[in-house]
Amino acid sequence: MVIRSDSLIWLLLLSTILHGVFFLNSVSAVCEFSITEGDKLYNFNLASPIPKFPHGVLSEDGFYKVAVNETVLWFQLCDGMVFNHDPPRCVDCWDCGGPSRCGITCSALLASNIGGYSVCTTIGHASSIDIDLIDKKNPHTGVVVKMSNVGVKLNCSLSVSVRCDLNGVQGPYSLEKTGTCDFTTALKHPSACAEIVHVHGKGWGWFGTFIFIAICMFGAYLLVCTVYRYFILGIHGVDVIPNLDFWATIPQRIQSLFSSLVRRFRGPSEGHRSSYSSVNF
Repeated sequence: MVIRSDSLIWLLLLSTILHGVFFLNSVSAVCEFSITEGDKLYNFNLASPIPKFPHGVLSEDGFYKVAVNETVLWFQLCDGMVFNHDPPRCVDCWDCGGPSRCGITCSALLASNIGGYSVCTTIGHASSIDIDLIDKKNPHTGVVVKMSNVGVKLNCSLSVSVRCDLNGVQGPYSLEKTGTCDFTTALKHPSACAEIVHVHGKGWGWFGTFIFIAICMFGAYLLVCTVYRYFILGIHGVDVIPNLDFWATIPQRIQSLFSSLVRRFRGPSEGHRSSYSSVNF
């Protein structure tokens, strides 16, 4: 029994560690975004721990909340919501945990007061998140996290503008409706400030790529022809190289071309100006 108990404890501990690693990796992968502008690479990792914010942009409460008039919006960035307090109480919440566990299986939930009842609509899932820049001309501004939900009746979405602010968290604020079931809000957070890496060089370019492809095709040609001549035609030695005579004359051709160009730019030399001598009558 002691051995079994110890084995069970180690198994539970291992499963917990693996679950935590998988959870962190999945959240980190969803929250990562990179873009290159000029010679700078802007890296955004919203879930990466930073000073004073060990969970990155994720709310330590398990959710963010913004209310405007009789509409209340709950959401969590880059992950599903967790409610340890103040859970949503909705009449209809079947696609986000059901009435008794409302909000725990989605990343964004909207509650509207309709006829005295709070009716909830799922507008986002952590599995369908897109990240882009707020201002493509100024990556320092921050990013837009857009989460969406494809429902039976409506296709909904929530776009959260996360602006870079090193002073701390502000918001969320200004809930706006931009479509039939599309909403936007904004907040400020230090995690939206990109890590900038200077990139030296701009890659190969089209000419470098062309030269690389040409060299690869030439090498493939030589390899295939050499194998064919060796195994099929039975040719051995240096003659196994296809068109050997042509390749052997290339250095001489290059030298002749170079000499011709030099003579063209320098003009005829004194020894080649004229072979005729003057004749006196």
